[in-house]
Amino acid sequence: MKLIAIAAASFVAFAATPAMAQTVAPTPPDEVQTVDDPKGGYQPTQPLFSAPPQPGQTVIFVPSTRTPTEAYPPPPPQRSYPICKRNQFDNCRQRGG
Repeated sequence: MKLIAIAAASFVAFAATPAMAQTVAPTPPDEVQTVDDPKGGYQPTQPLFSAPPQPGQTVIFVPSTRTPTEAYPPPPPQRSYPICKRNQFDNCRQRGG
């Protein structure tokens, strides 16, 4: 019971502290080599079934024999990975790493 009270008190103390504002100088845009992602993303190019299975039809699931690297090949490496900008998640790296 004491452990729960201590955990709750520490959470309230942590949640009540104001966040420190961080200022970062904008970095000039570097030459970015973009790699085009496949159109439509990494979804299959063809539908799994030609038609939906009929009621009462036996559906058999067979695991794939391809390795994850074969099924989802990694994109080719870029010359450099710039720092991610706001709401950018692809083809960049996180700050501080």
